[in-house]
Amino acid sequence: MSKPVVAIVGRPNVGKSTLFNALAGEKIAIVKDTPGVTRDRIYAEVNWLDKDFTLIDTGGIEPESRDVILAQMREQAQIAIDTADVILFMTDVKQGLVDADSKVADMLRRSHKPVILVVNKVDNFQKMMPDVYEFYNLGIGDPMPISAAERIGIGDMLDKVLEHFPERSGTEEEDERPRIAIVGKPNVGKSSIINKLIGEDRVIVSDIAGTTRDAIDTDIVHNGREYVFIDTAGLRRKNKIKEELERYSIIRTVTAVERADVVLIVIDAVEGVTEQDAKIAGIAHDRGKGVIIVVNKWDAIEKNDKTVKEYEQKIRMVLSFMPYAEIMYVSAKTGQRLPKLFDMIDMVIENQTLRIATGVLNEIMTEAVALQQPPSDKGKRLKLYYITQVAVKPPTFVIFVNDKELMHFSYTRYLENRIREAFGFKGTSLKFFIRERKEKDQ
Repeated sequence: MSKPVVAIVGRPNVGKSTLFNALAGEKIAIVKDTPGVTRDRIYAEVNWLDKDFTLIDTGGIEPESRDVILAQMREQAQIAIDTADVILFMTDVKQGLVDADSKVADMLRRSHKPVILVVNKVDNFQKMMPDVYEFYNLGIGDPMPISAAERIGIGDMLDKVLEHFPERSGTEEEDERPRIAIVGKPNVGKSSIINKLIGEDRVIVSDIAGTTRDAIDTDIVHNGREYVFIDTAGLRRKNKIKEELERYSIIRTVTAVERADVVLIVIDAVEGVTEQDAKIAGIAHDRGKGVIIVVNKWDAIEKNDKTVKEYEQKIRMVLSFMPYAEIMYVSAKTGQRLPKLFDMIDMVIENQTLRIATGVLNEIMTEAVALQQPPSDKGKRLKLYYITQVAVKPPTFVIFVNDKELMHFSYTRYLENRIREAFGFKGTSLKFFIRERKEKDQ
């Protein structure tokens, strides 16, 4: 199932970003060149002792007063409580225990979520431990002394995090129901679509952007098959600046996408596809999910015989990194084409779990190589020995070659296109890993 989520909460200047970057390592620094893949350092994939988890930084507090600090810390804490499996509550040994820490600790304690109290900037354990003991007063367990900048104590802290990860229970593994995350900017009609699909107003809908409270799982049965729809939360209605609203929406999007098999990216037909849509789409693309772009409010668009084609071109241009995504034009208001959504979801899930026999894959590769010579460099030509599929969700392939350096991205894309021509794989990304094998290994 999905990876556990760990959230970092804390006041300004306690070292949240330093810890985030230390845990994320080089991965977060390598920014993809793919247009639309989010460049915000809000989340990262972390691996510790062969356990993977998603780390989210709830940060972003730039307050003018103590009252604002507390209000925004509470908001951060609430985001962490709603979305995380484990919460890292960061404090600063040099600033000591302050009132805002105690108030947020109360909230976290009442949440009954696992909270690890992290005391940062402990550069010298022997000298500073008496100051660390002060944090026992928060009443949320043993303080973990670390220095994020010096990378001291981080391993012990991560061991503690792992202890709180949910056990993989048999029932969870057996839940084969397709999980569909419905994501998009606030107010594009995500909740309205779900309401129409279930035929009742289970999700609070209003015209105020960000009125859905929390991520809600809704079970919907269609033609005898059960689906779980994950509606990404909007935000508690507060006068927030736009950037923060966007940041928190993205945090919740990440956690919803993580749990899903297929992601419906809802776009407002009137507004058109935006950069924020591209960011959200980038999250689903990064995680190799099935993707359907749902253009809502299609009834509000004046149409002629070219409308659909022109609209699709615009979407494909902004979301050029996911040409495989399926597109549907619907109206939550009138219910137009919504029942067909299930057929498309079924098709995408089928493609996500499609397995191709190794023999067939190698025939396709041999034919592709015959039609277009592999690249060469300084007289050395790339040789492709063998291809095999190693995983599904998303379909993942390993290609064995004589020299990885010669396997140019464009040639991998060429092979991907040949495989897609043969098997479709509509609505799902494909992943390729290139492995080197010396000629004498053959």
